[in-house]
Amino acid sequence: MKTMEAITHRTELSAMRAGVWKPRTRPGSFEGRGALAFEWLQNVKDRFQIPIAVEVGNAWHVEEALKHNIDIVWLGARTTVNPFYVQEIADALKGAKVPVMVKNPLHPDLGLWMGSIERIQKANVGEVLAIHRGFYNYETAPYRNEPKWEVAIDLKRQAPELPIICDPSHIAGNRKLVGEVAQTALDLQMDGLMIETHYQPEIALSDADQQLTPDQLNNLFDNLIYRTPSSENALFQTALNELRREIDQVDAELLEIIARRKRIVEEIGHYKKDNNVTIFQIERWLEILKSRRENGKEIGLNENLVLELFSLLHKHSIRLQNHIMHHSTENSKS
Repeated sequence: MKTMEAITHRTELSAMRAGVWKPRTRPGSFEGRGALAFEWLQNVKDRFQIPIAVEVGNAWHVEEALKHNIDIVWLGARTTVNPFYVQEIADALKGAKVPVMVKNPLHPDLGLWMGSIERIQKANVGEVLAIHRGFYNYETAPYRNEPKWEVAIDLKRQAPELPIICDPSHIAGNRKLVGEVAQTALDLQMDGLMIETHYQPEIALSDADQQLTPDQLNNLFDNLIYRTPSSENALFQTALNELRREIDQVDAELLEIIARRKRIVEEIGHYKKDNNVTIFQIERWLEILKSRRENGKEIGLNENLVLELFSLLHKHSIRLQNHIMHHSTENSKS
């Protein structure tokens, strides 16, 4: 109630997200109040006239949520990883015209994310939305979860009509970084934001570090920049189209160079096969990485870009030479 009182005036607010059940990695941590909390959420809903969203992890959760007139449900990252859980929830939701939001799985598996979304869609529910909350990161990084925006962009490519909401709180893991993640999400044309707020984060029972106070949330909203996909400015359009034509030309040249490189890789593959030489030599690969990084640095290219680019090229070169090594010369050249 205290939290909602402080933010209910915001026109950006479309629903209140509240976990009734809180899945935890290890037992002993706060795991939610369970069905008891539905009464509290109903009071909030009645007072502020706002839709309520809760997380569901199994069929019983769904039944309880629907019984208590919950407006929106979502599947968490730990649920999305398991098709058995997702199908159980989809069966329980069948025909219920409530919106369902599906978070990405813990790891960047687009097929798994899409599969969960499709299972829910087949249940003939209300609107289905995706939630991008980032992916588990093994290494120390600025963010709690790696955004990997390219995965969400690829999801949009495969399902253009699917709304995607970003969860900056879970990506950031730190309230100081939530704003920049939220702005990036909007700049990438995400369709909404799911942001955690608490009137007194220091007493929150979970995820306290990533929660904003209502004042901080209000400040975030006031400072977000809402951009448009295009502009009616004629000079802008003319300049943009010209630059895009240049990009198209450069890309065509780049593809020609990659094709030329592929032909050289094929020739090397045949030499290796004829002379009984291994496909991969670590010394040569380390030399390539070192020299390409240095060359890239000299012309102002980001080191990670160079590394990713040549790692991808190398992966496909290995695959191509492996094909040559294990097939006849006639077949491989064809």
